[in-house]
Amino acid sequence: MTDLKLIEYLESFMTESRRDRFLEVLEGRTRHFTVATEDVFQLHNTSAVIRSCDVFGIQDVQVIEEQNAKRIDREIAMGAQKWVDIHRYHSVKDCLKKMKQQGYQIVATTPHTNDCLLHEFDATKKSCFFFGREQQGLSQEVLDEADCYLKIPMVGFTESLNISVSAAIILQHVTTQLKLSAIPWQLSEQEKLEKRFDWAKKSIKTFDEILKRYESSKNSVT
Repeated sequence: MTDLKLIEYLESFMTESRRDRFLEVLEGRTRHFTVATEDVFQLHNTSAVIRSCDVFGIQDVQVIEEQNAKRIDREIAMGAQKWVDIHRYHSVKDCLKKMKQQGYQIVATTPHTNDCLLHEFDATKKSCFFFGREQQGLSQEVLDEADCYLKIPMVGFTESLNISVSAAIILQHVTTQLKLSAIPWQLSEQEKLEKRFDWAKKSIKTFDEILKRYESSKNSVT
C-alpha cells in the first residue's frame, strides 16, 4: 500500500499549483482503454501516439518492438513519457497475451470486411487499440486475434491517415463517449495514490535526499 503521509510530505516540496494540477489530471485518467503500437518504424510516430495518450487521459501504452527497438523522441513526446506508463514487449504474442489476461478486447485499427465504424464503437467495452507499422499495417497475428476491427470513416481520395493522427482521432472520440457513460472508468483510489507518488518522484530533483530524511524522521519516532 502507498503511504499517503509520505506522498503528502513529498508534495509539500512542490508548488501548490503543481499539486493541484496532478490531482486534476488524475481525475481524467483511465485504464479502461489502452493503446498498443506494433513495430512502428518512425520514432516520431510512437512518440506522438504517447503524447496523444497523455492528452486524452490514457494511462498505459504498450510498445511492441519485435523488429524496431528505439528510444522515445523526447522532443515530440514533450514530456508525456513521464506521465504515462510505457510497457515494452519483444513480441506481439506476449503483448496480446498480457492484454487478454487483463481483460481487454483486442481492437485492430484497420479497414476490414467486418469492421466497425468509429461512431458505432461501444466505448463501454474495456479495449486495447492496436496500431500497426506505417506501410504494412498490423501483422496477421494481431488481425487473427482481434475481437473487433475499427475504421475511421473517410470520404476523400486519400485512403489512410498517419498512425499518430489516427490514434488522436480515435482516442478523442472513445474517451468522450466513455465519460458520457455510467461505467466506472477512472483509476481506483489506490492507483491514484501510486501515480501521485510516481509523479512526485519524477518531479522533485532532490527526491532521494528528501526520502531519506522522511524515513529517518519516521524511524526516530518509532
